[in-house]
Amino acid sequence: MIRTAIVLTSALILTACGGREPLQPAQGEGMPVAPAMAQTEPTTDDLLEPSTQQRPERVDELLRRSEEREDDPFDLPPPG
Repeated sequence: MIRTAIVLTSALILTACGGREPLQPAQGEGMPVAPAMAQTEPTTDDLLEPSTQQRPERVDELLRRSEEREDDPFDLPPPG
């Protein structure tokens, strides 16, 4: 019982110490330079959002319905 209370209290303390302020560059540092063709300078939220190259959409199911596949002329048996 006491062990459970200690674990829950420590978990509550750890979750309470997270940062609540928006991210800022380090003291004396500036934001990264804007990309060459960018219309505006990116914000911290823009820089933290992953691009489609970093997180591509996955397609797990190629066939949506049960249907016959088309004949593939390159699907040949191995030689020999």
